[in-house]
Amino acid sequence: MARTTFHDVDDGALLDQVRDAKDQLFKLRFQLATGQLTNYARIGQMRKDIARLETELRAREIAAAEAIEKENA
Repeated sequence: MARTTFHDVDDGALLDQVRDAKDQLFKLRFQLATGQLTNYARIGQMRKDIARLETELRAREIAAAEAIEKENA
């Protein structure tokens, strides 16, 4: 997964990217356990990508909650 900003991506696509990244991380860990992994840094990269994606999802969740709260005020 390339480093990009996720601001332009819709929520559904963002969730798909999180699921795909977690699946890829699982596969990397499996390769590590079986001795097939050659690029160990890739595990750390995937973990950071997942964190970036989840941070964007959380920011959107907070923004939506604040918008609802603002409407009700």
